[in-house]
Amino acid sequence: MDVLPTIWFIAIAILWSGYLLLEGFDLGVGMHMLITGRSDKERRVMLNTIGPVWDGNEVWLITAGAATFAAFPYWYASLFSSLYLPLLFVLLGLIFRAVAIEYRGKGNTDRWRRGWDLALGLGSFVAAFGVGAMLGLTTTGLPINANGDRVGGAFAWFTPAALLGGFAVVGFCLVHASAFLALKSDGVVRVKAGKFFTRWTPIALLPIVAWVLYIQWENGKLVTLAIIIVAVIAVVWGYINGRAGREGRAFLGTAIFLLAGVASIFVSVFPVVLPSTLDPAFDLTIFNAASGSYTLGVMTWVAGFALPLVLAYQSWTYWVFRKRVGDNHIPDVHDIVPAIVTK
Repeated sequence: MDVLPTIWFIAIAILWSGYLLLEGFDLGVGMHMLITGRSDKERRVMLNTIGPVWDGNEVWLITAGAATFAAFPYWYASLFSSLYLPLLFVLLGLIFRAVAIEYRGKGNTDRWRRGWDLALGLGSFVAAFGVGAMLGLTTTGLPINANGDRVGGAFAWFTPAALLGGFAVVGFCLVHASAFLALKSDGVVRVKAGKFFTRWTPIALLPIVAWVLYIQWENGKLVTLAIIIVAVIAVVWGYINGRAGREGRAFLGTAIFLLAGVASIFVSVFPVVLPSTLDPAFDLTIFNAASGSYTLGVMTWVAGFALPLVLAYQSWTYWVFRKRVGDNHIPDVHDIVPAIVTK
């Protein structure tokens, strides 16, 4: 058996885990701009906590998609063509979010800021929900035939599994972001984020818990059950620390919970990368969906050199911008007055 498809299955699982872990709090902060942010200064504090890192975190999504395309082209073709419509909305959500982050401070009217806040919050929600729906369907199945083509209309993907995955990622993003804001901010935003974490964590995480348990029931193994126990211990530990005001441990708890939960899902479905709900014989696996050994070999060498550099650079970025952001760091809003040139 060629080991390279297994290596790249693990690599893609790690990339998706990294995306949900890092971009998760970015998207959650965007949604918190509408949920917990009340004043303009509170929202600016929230935005400044992710300002230095949000665009770097998106690279994980691009890399996960590119790795899937190169390592498992049949998986990529079936998944992305079957989910063309929802992924289009994900793309639009990410575009609106990025433009809102860049343009929000370019005007000095309440109407201008409210409009971009709405674009940022809704764009973050749509992106999180769409990615969750895609991952939910990747692990539960799509109606694909022997050729890997979707059977059914444009909304054949709109199933309870898609809704479960969508709300699972949205709920996690909100909780993870509240832990992040409590850790990275000060003042009113810190207090509100801490209250949100302690009040809503048990409810907001129910969809992702249901998703993990469903996959365990359908495809679980003894090792995945052990991983789930680790996830449960981590989130309970994080929740207890969050209630006690230890924000760093609360954030670490949600992070371990996410990583363990995603690991249990990917290990459970292995070696299937896209199940068919029509016939198990049509399932795409790491063996019938993978590229050739030469392609995977070249990718492995490139990743072996490039990935450590990327991780080192991103770790350095987080270290440089590790301090809290408070109201005292946010200057008053002012109009830009052009300089008068005199001779």
